[in-house]
Amino acid sequence: MAHYSIGELARRTGLTVKTIRFYSDQGIVPPADRSPAGYRRYDADAVARLELVRTLRDLGLDLPTIRRVVDRESSLPEVAAAHAEALVVQIRTLHLRRAVLAAVARRGSSPEEMDLMHRLARLSEGERRRLVADFLDAAFDGLDSVPGFAGVMRSMTPELPDDPSPEQLEAWVELAELTQDPDFRAGIRRTAEHYATEHHTTPPRPDAAALARDHARPALAAGVDPASPEADPVVAAVATRYARERGVPDSPELRRRLLAWLESANDPRRERYLELLAVVNGWPAPESLTPALDWFTAALSTRLPSAC
Repeated sequence: MAHYSIGELARRTGLTVKTIRFYSDQGIVPPADRSPAGYRRYDADAVARLELVRTLRDLGLDLPTIRRVVDRESSLPEVAAAHAEALVVQIRTLHLRRAVLAAVARRGSSPEEMDLMHRLARLSEGERRRLVADFLDAAFDGLDSVPGFAGVMRSMTPELPDDPSPEQLEAWVELAELTQDPDFRAGIRRTAEHYATEHHTTPPRPDAAALARDHARPALAAGVDPASPEADPVVAAVATRYARERGVPDSPELRRRLLAWLESANDPRRERYLELLAVVNGWPAPESLTPALDWFTAALSTRLPSAC
């Protein structure tokens, strides 16, 4: 059987003499024997072992694990599976860090805000579910008997996948931070209570924001100025329908209540939540309601008499 000096082995494998000597000292690639002068000599098995060691090191395995593999104390498939699982965790951690840093850079966050985002990004799956459940409970507690509310809650529940993209992770961090905003929570609760009130009637009343949006869209698309006379029929149609559904006459006071509700429903944070939710859940991007509601609230407010 051919034997090689450490220098010959280095030329055959492309590794340095220093590296081979280190592996040899660690017992990973032991010499087959020694020359009469005491120099290490290696056989063909050392070449194969060094090739395997180099591959495993390139894949990130530590030396104790590599030694168990080359000594056949651990099977290569078992080690590969364990290392692949560890890499999944490392990759997810790197993605989380990237998401936090990207959000901080984009938003110019303070150190306190960055710390909050980092903690939100590191939550376990169970902790994420509890955070979401706490937010949804704050919004919908006591309203689950209202028809359709179970579907509404499901439609507002983020489900971060097991292998999320960087975009999904960044969206999750921002969404989770938003759910901790007390003012946003209070606004979602007001929306839920209003929805519950409207849907306790028989038949359920149409949503006022949807009613205003649907009537405003054609006028907005046609370029109608909300302050122009051409906007009068749009405002009148919505106000008349809104009053009729409630069994009361159209009046300035009713229109002020409608305006207040529409301004509350047109919270940009709610729309941002739905945009982030779509990213996290892999859904199509939702259509923005803001332009139509902005147009209608402007048209409605210009037709209200000044408060005395």
